[in-house]
Amino acid sequence: MRHAAAVSGRFSVRQLIARLTPDRWGAATLAVALFVATPLIAVASIALTPAPDIWRHLYDTVLFGYIERTLILIAGLGLGTFILGTGTAWLVTMCRFPGRGLFNWALVLPLAVPTYILAFVFTDQLEYAGNLQVALREIFGWRDRQDYWFPEIRSMGGAITVMTLVLYPYVYLLARAAFLEQSVCVLEVSRTLGKSAWQCFWQVALPLARPAIVVGMTLAMMEALNDFGTVDFFGVKTFTAGIYDVWLNMDNISGAAQLASVLMIFVVVLVVLERMARRGQRYHHTSTKVQALPSYQLRGWRAGLAIAFCALPILLGFVLPASVLTSYAVVFFEVTLNANYLTITLNSILLSASAAVAAVAIGLILAYGLRMGEGPLPRAAVRFASIGYAVPGAVLAIGVIVPMAALDNTIDHFSERVFGISTGLLLSGTVVAILYGYLTRFLALSFGTVEAGLGKVSRNMDGAARTLGASPLRAMSRIHFPLIRTSLLTAGLLVFVDCMKELPITIILRPFGYDTLATFVFQYASDELFEESALGALTIVAAGLIPVVILALTSLRTRPGHANPGGRA
Repeated sequence: MRHAAAVSGRFSVRQLIARLTPDRWGAATLAVALFVATPLIAVASIALTPAPDIWRHLYDTVLFGYIERTLILIAGLGLGTFILGTGTAWLVTMCRFPGRGLFNWALVLPLAVPTYILAFVFTDQLEYAGNLQVALREIFGWRDRQDYWFPEIRSMGGAITVMTLVLYPYVYLLARAAFLEQSVCVLEVSRTLGKSAWQCFWQVALPLARPAIVVGMTLAMMEALNDFGTVDFFGVKTFTAGIYDVWLNMDNISGAAQLASVLMIFVVVLVVLERMARRGQRYHHTSTKVQALPSYQLRGWRAGLAIAFCALPILLGFVLPASVLTSYAVVFFEVTLNANYLTITLNSILLSASAAVAAVAIGLILAYGLRMGEGPLPRAAVRFASIGYAVPGAVLAIGVIVPMAALDNTIDHFSERVFGISTGLLLSGTVVAILYGYLTRFLALSFGTVEAGLGKVSRNMDGAARTLGASPLRAMSRIHFPLIRTSLLTAGLLVFVDCMKELPITIILRPFGYDTLATFVFQYASDELFEESALGALTIVAAGLIPVVILALTSLRTRPGHANPGGRA
């Protein structure tokens, strides 16, 4: 009996080893995934390095302040995006009022404006020397701040307001899709039971859409945790600003990594809360009929309130910054050109395009490797490597610089010992470091898009290609690549646009004297010369409009059987 058990145990161990051992495709996929995930692993390893002096100093002075301000920021942002995103989604989906068709797609436009650019515009217009306060003093005869009160824009409230105006479309898009997919029968039964329009929304439609709304709020909060430009410009010392301060001003990378590990706890908590909110939530249609959703005609003051509620975030989140930037860009056009605008724009385009090509190529390798390979290890490694989008840029910057510095030192020591020549820093502090950071952070965009595209290609085509003698690489180039070309272009476009406006990674990893449009605008705004960088900011906004237009053309579709939002329901 013991011998049989031992044989059985050995057999189980062999089975386990065989299951965990990847094939050639799996091994290649695992290697690429580990390369991309190295910065994430580096952050975790550095955080375990003892740094008692700086940690005790942070604990005694600023740590709890960072925690408090970060919690206030994401809580205020969550509430703001919930109100704006869910409210506007319900109005354009379920109500009829003038301008509804315009608001249906225009409510996505603020997503094209980076938060730090809107922060610069708001400060320029709303501070003491801004146009609004100057006009108020002239109208009412006020002389100075002692004569009136005006909210301070450079504050926690200002940061929450700016981020809410830019990030609420995450909630709007998902909430609108959830409302469109809801069962007509459930809504009609609630009206039959005497529920008012408000009660239908609050007690029926909102609980049904809760999983989608929570996902949108989580995405917005993760973007807030990644933000550096807004919180730094407004003087709100959150974890991201603290990481930057400890690393560059206190020259302590271990302390910065430990702060980054604490910040990662916030990210993990958000992900867990989002999963918990969706756990066990399953809703099914009670009818197979496709019917138009019941809509509510708004007239009089109710229609006016609906118009104002939908128009306000568009005006403040897109029209105001676009008009201000355009006016400044025209006035200071020659000044901006003389400030190396063309060179900086070329830097941004080349850097973003290179990152997009690399991300799409690696995303294709990983997605195709999972399709062709076997074994749980490659799949787990790919999933881990693709969480970079949830990691703040300041955290990833630390994870990039450490392994690159170690590699540079290894090359330098080898060169000195063998050739007697010091190579210095070949990778750290170069464009390669920025590209590596971009790749780690935005791989999830390209991998997810490519994986979704490959998922639509029948595996029967793989078998047919192998039967006809085509190798996997030939099948990918001759069959899969043409079929998923649109997905590849979409993935590249998304990565390109996000790289164009990425600030934390760029400002930390860039070489000395090297600027992109994001760092150019941030530096000029920090030096109170925002007007001279308006053309650069407008260029970033124009690039951000590309995926927004795609969203407007593809995602913002009406429910089957539902009339055009701009017309009568």
